[in-house]
Amino acid sequence: METTIKLADGALMPRVGLGLWKIEKEQTAQLVADAVEASYRHLDSAADYGNEAEAGDGIRQALAAGHCRREDLWVTSKLWNTYHHPDHVRPACERTLKDLGLEYLDLYLVHFPIPLRYVDFAERYPPEWVFDPVAPRPAMEIAPVPLADTWAAMEKLVEQGLVGRIGVCNYTSGLLHDLFAYARIRPAVLQVECHPYLTQQALLRLARQYGLAVTAFSPLGASSYVELDMAASADSVLTEPVVAGAAARLHRSPAQIVLRWALQRGTAVIPKTSRKDRLRENLALFDFSLNEEEMTAISALNRGRRFNDPGVFCDTAFNTFHPIYD
Repeated sequence: METTIKLADGALMPRVGLGLWKIEKEQTAQLVADAVEASYRHLDSAADYGNEAEAGDGIRQALAAGHCRREDLWVTSKLWNTYHHPDHVRPACERTLKDLGLEYLDLYLVHFPIPLRYVDFAERYPPEWVFDPVAPRPAMEIAPVPLADTWAAMEKLVEQGLVGRIGVCNYTSGLLHDLFAYARIRPAVLQVECHPYLTQQALLRLARQYGLAVTAFSPLGASSYVELDMAASADSVLTEPVVAGAAARLHRSPAQIVLRWALQRGTAVIPKTSRKDRLRENLALFDFSLNEEEMTAISALNRGRRFNDPGVFCDTAFNTFHPIYD
């Protein structure tokens, strides 16, 4: 298996990246530098993660140490919900570039198909989900911005050389059909939650039909959500007998088995870790493979279990019911 995925424009995106969601600020710079030293060439960031300046420090350290060149790195970031209006798309991208210390992004994604009321950088950055956090009942405020208008502004970023290519996160099949009906510059990548409890088979098939590469976020399932009370420890796919059995046969960790399953399905993966030893473990996925029976059995674990669901967490955490999945 190749270590990269060839995108529609011919670019090669590394199949395994480091996801920077929920990495503490004080750990981010060193972790990014350690990851690049360990041969990671794909970093997945976002304005909303609140650690892009620190990630930029780590990138600078890695480049200064000669671990790679800028052109060898694939850096992804994401447009936050409050910046969907066309007037705010370029300033949001430029803020991310400034924080990361980069002249361009390899990939820039619409983070959620949820336009929120604008919050100025000087007022709060990143602005997160609620418009007024000190209100008696803080809530999200939806902005009347069509996704088509946001996409047109994203296309200008490509034309202006700020980003190499653009894509979307958390889009459904219906939104993809709509996007491809009006896009002048076609999306290169779809990033969605995907793991053995949420296999997204139809969505992956549709993405292939459109020539879209897919990146799976939260590829290990519940592990990123237990501390947020969005999952229970019993939700872990890593303890499933079929995963444990494959791990024993191949002398690999259960996490490596689940990540390899994702790669063999054709997706890229961006597992998050704060541990240096796990960095190397999560990258060591290309010298073994699962057999057909193991692939089928792991895929059969599908429960349609979505951990990152705005229809749930926006209601419970932000006093706003705003589902995007039926």
